Order: sequence, then C-alpha cells, then structure tokens
Amino acid sequence: MTSGRFITFEGGEGVGKSTQAHLLVDALRGRGLEVVQTREPGGTPGAEAIRDLLLDKRFAWDTRAEALLFAAARSDHVSHLIGPALDRGEWVVCDRFIDSSRAYQAGGGEWSDDAVLSLHTLGSHALMPDITFLLQAPTDEIAQRLHERDGNDADRIGGKPAAYHARVAEHFRQLAVTDPERFVLIDASGTPADVHLRVMRAMAPSIGEGG
Repeated sequence: MTSGRFITFEGGEGVGKSTQAHLLVDALRGRGLEVVQTREPGGTPGAEAIRDLLLDKRFAWDTRAEALLFAAARSDHVSHLIGPALDRGEWVVCDRFIDSSRAYQAGGGEWSDDAVLSLHTLGSHALMPDITFLLQAPTDEIAQRLHERDGNDADRIGGKPAAYHARVAEHFRQLAVTDPERFVLIDASGTPADVHLRVMRAMAPSIGEGG
C-alpha cells in the first residue's frame, strides 16, 4: 500500500489533459500538499528517451512494438519517480497512464486489454491510480484545438486516421463504465478555467472540501 495519492488525466488528443493536470497541481500545492507533476510516456530520463522514439514519424512501430515500448517507459517511470513519490506520502498527478495504453493499444490497435494489463503487471507491479479524470469534449471542438496546437505537424500517434481515434475514444468510455469508482467523467468543453472548476468540484471529497 502507498501513503500518497495518485491522480491521472486521460482522454484522446486535444481534450486538455496537460493543461488540467498543471492547474490541478497548482491548486493542490496551494493547499500545502507535496505534489509531483509528470506525464506519460516520459517522466524520467529513460522514459523520455523512449517517448522520443514512440512519437518520431520516422519509425513505423507496429502495435506489438508500440505496446512494449510504452510498457518499458512506464516501468522506468513507476520505479524511479511515481512509486518513490507515493511512498514518501506525496501526491502524483500524471498526464496519461495505463488507461492510455489500454485505449490506444487494445482499443485502437490489435492487442487485448488482458495483454496490456499483463505487461503492466510485469513491468509496473499493476499499479493503478486512485482517481482517473477522463476528459471528453465534442469532436468539432477537439478538431479546432488540434488545428491550433499542431497545424499540419501532428506527431506519429496524433496523426493517425480519424477512425483510429474514434476507436480509442470509445474504449476510454468503456473503461470508465467498467470502473466507475475510479473514473470521473469531466466535460472538457469550454475554457480551461471552466474545466478546472469541474475537476475541483470532483476533487472536493479527496481534499476535505464541501460543495
């Protein structure tokens, strides 16, 4: 058992995960909590090196290689950053974690959910978040955000076909249905401040606030 709290932000491309993770970290630190902010793939030097490989459009990784690389990056991340932080009693807020692998490799790719979770058990001791915020927004709003963010220069994963991203989004929804105690669905439409307010309302029981 760990004494810290582990919070993740999940969802498809362009829903605002990184922005909301940053805003939550600032809010928690403002309440005097020790908080580590991180991301996947990445978070440690080794995992960041693997991230560069995964997102590089020069490499046509198949779904097997992609899943193995994500699992390797996560193993290093858990061993050297997330696990130690939780053991120190700190809070960890992570932009993506195992549910992204489940949605992208099992939902969008050819792997089964059991296979992805088996890799996670082997590499990261089956560590699961305490709370997972699943951000969802209308397709047209997401498309506009992605155009503003990436233009015509999306990375290898972001540039995959729309049908692939639709499968990913549907798998995220299925994961939330099967684990309602962990997942919190957040309407990601509107301004970042609007979305942050929804996140903080959902966080209220965990940080001892009412309303």
